[in-house]
Amino acid sequence: MSQRKQYTAMSAASDVEATFKLLEGRWKLAILFQLFDGQVRRFSDLERLLPGVTKKMLTQQLKGMEKEGIVLRTAYPGFPLRVDYRISAWGKTLCPVMDSLLQWYEQRDSQHNDSTTC
Repeated sequence: MSQRKQYTAMSAASDVEATFKLLEGRWKLAILFQLFDGQVRRFSDLERLLPGVTKKMLTQQLKGMEKEGIVLRTAYPGFPLRVDYRISAWGKTLCPVMDSLLQWYEQRDSQHNDSTTC
């Protein structure tokens, strides 16, 4: 087992920023939440589940996440071409992270008016 990287305030900020860049894009998080259940989704299924997304944008977002190893793409030969997507093992590790972010956000209203300082 390798040791965890040691961070300074600046290196931690830099790596968190790099993490956010992996997930930036209007549709990436919505796509991820559609895939977190572990089901394999055809391109057309994702298109239907994400009203308002264009084919071009969905393709771009999925290609980016595939390149980063967050989603896995399988293309089946034949006509018409059938392509499906599923979350990768590494992508699945984002689920509890997103859950933690949601829990943190839910606390916002109760903490927002708190006048305590660090």
